[in-house]
Amino acid sequence: MEELTRSEPELRDRLQAVRAFSSGVRSAEVFITNVCNLRCKGCWFFEHDLDKAAKEVRDLGTLRTFAQQLHTSGTTNVLLIGGEPALVPDRIAVFVETLPYVSVVSNGTRPISYEGFENLQVFVSLWGGGPIDDELRGHRPGGRRMTGLFDLGLRTYRDDPRVVWVYTVSEPGLPHLETTVRAIQDNGNQVVFGFYSDYGADNPTGVQESDRLVGEMTRVWQAHPDTVIGHPYYFNALVTGRTHWGTFGYDTCPSISVDHEAHTDRLDNGNPVLRGFNTYRADHTVQFCCTSGNCDGCRDSQAMWSWMLVNMHQFLDSPERLRTWVEMAESFYRQYYWSPYRPSGHRTRSGAAADAE
Repeated sequence: MEELTRSEPELRDRLQAVRAFSSGVRSAEVFITNVCNLRCKGCWFFEHDLDKAAKEVRDLGTLRTFAQQLHTSGTTNVLLIGGEPALVPDRIAVFVETLPYVSVVSNGTRPISYEGFENLQVFVSLWGGGPIDDELRGHRPGGRRMTGLFDLGLRTYRDDPRVVWVYTVSEPGLPHLETTVRAIQDNGNQVVFGFYSDYGADNPTGVQESDRLVGEMTRVWQAHPDTVIGHPYYFNALVTGRTHWGTFGYDTCPSISVDHEAHTDRLDNGNPVLRGFNTYRADHTVQFCCTSGNCDGCRDSQAMWSWMLVNMHQFLDSPERLRTWVEMAESFYRQYYWSPYRPSGHRTRSGAAADAE
């Protein structure tokens, strides 16, 4: 690396800075509830009956002990998922009080208070964009339909600097891509692109025109650089599942639970994994990986980002390739409110709308 950056001190400094920060980030993922007020079409959590796989821990003392154990073991960053974590803010508070970096994934229908959660990263789900979002996510547990989910989420988190929308882009939703991004921009939030995997389909990640999809994501990113967090290399890998060195799948995904007994051979195959990473079910037992374990249909955005970043050695063949890695690493950390790479990180909320009812 020294040879690659010798004539590019700016690249060297950026590389050193992002590696110094990332060295202090050691991650885990925790399901804190099995309950959700939606039944989104294609949700891997309910499609694979993960809500039935474990009985959730409700006792805050037990939860606090678990969070402290994570911290003692070296975990500094936890991603809280469900179910719908916004339904259990007291459980979120336990992790916020215990760990330096905490993020939460929410469907946007319930507010997470700013007070007491000032440095919490809030990821809000959005699928397809436009009317497709209601088509995919607008389903109550009993089957009743609802509409206006995106507008509800916008009202709930207007001008909230903690919020990044995780917009799972789909081919049918392309006509709505830029108008959706503009709405997020006008709402005072940012957005990162994911990719919609239809777990109920024979080919969950299949697309007709991958180049067109990647091209439009890249164009919108270029048009709205302060709002869209991403990188063209990441967009291409996300949609195609391929990089210049390999293909995404079980044998290469880094976001497996390293303490799960099923991964002995995977850990020995030479492909890197996230250091010390585990996903924990709602009863704190270790789950297979960061999502469902259905690797053939997975394009989890955080797993894809991690795949890029743990393979830095694949980007050391030229200064240009190394610059791509540095840009992606910086973009990855821009997602997080607690990160120095987020321009609005650790600011006091000003002019934000009051928490929605």
